[in-house]
Amino acid sequence: MPGVYERLTDEELIDKLRSGEQQITDYIMDKYKDLVRKKAKSMYILGADNEDLIQEGMIGLFKAVRDYDAGRDASFYTFADLCISRQMYKAVQASRREKHTPLNTYISIYADMAETESDGNSTELVNVIASAVETNPEQLMIDRENVADIEAIIEKELSSFEKQVLDLYITGMSYSQIAKVLSRDEKSTDNALQRLKSKLRKAVNKKDKKRFDGCDYR
Repeated sequence: MPGVYERLTDEELIDKLRSGEQQITDYIMDKYKDLVRKKAKSMYILGADNEDLIQEGMIGLFKAVRDYDAGRDASFYTFADLCISRQMYKAVQASRREKHTPLNTYISIYADMAETESDGNSTELVNVIASAVETNPEQLMIDRENVADIEAIIEKELSSFEKQVLDLYITGMSYSQIAKVLSRDEKSTDNALQRLKSKLRKAVNKKDKKRFDGCDYR
């Protein structure tokens, strides 16, 4: 039967499943397991256990198979992608309530936030903490302090919605994908993304200026 199923679209498979061919569920679960693993790798940066994420992703996939409605939803792939992402993000949020977010999350946050100022200088914030992987203990301690500062800025400056957008943005999702996962419209999600980038940039630049002004060059 798998050979027969391969010639059918996902939507046709769901129709057959609704008609009583229950084995199609296993076929679809196997077909999309690589998508689940791929998403688990991107979500892993947020601090959840990879195996737990895969398990949650498979639960999300099962829900997609169970709930898909061709007359209401987009393609099955799009619907499944959304269900998997939502289920995984719920797991990430639950995990964060139990343990602190790891350092590597914040090393990745700023990779795409470089801006060129009027003086031509780059403000790629990843440089603030990039040397956290160095072996020099003193430098490592300093950079961990910088990461803690950035964490504090995120906690203080960003709204709850902006934090959620940031979480998903650093996994590589576009603002349109984030909007779907969070059940928000694309415009408000994109606006939140632009706001949080601006807030973080201004806060870090302000902090760096204070450090510079406090230096004694005598």
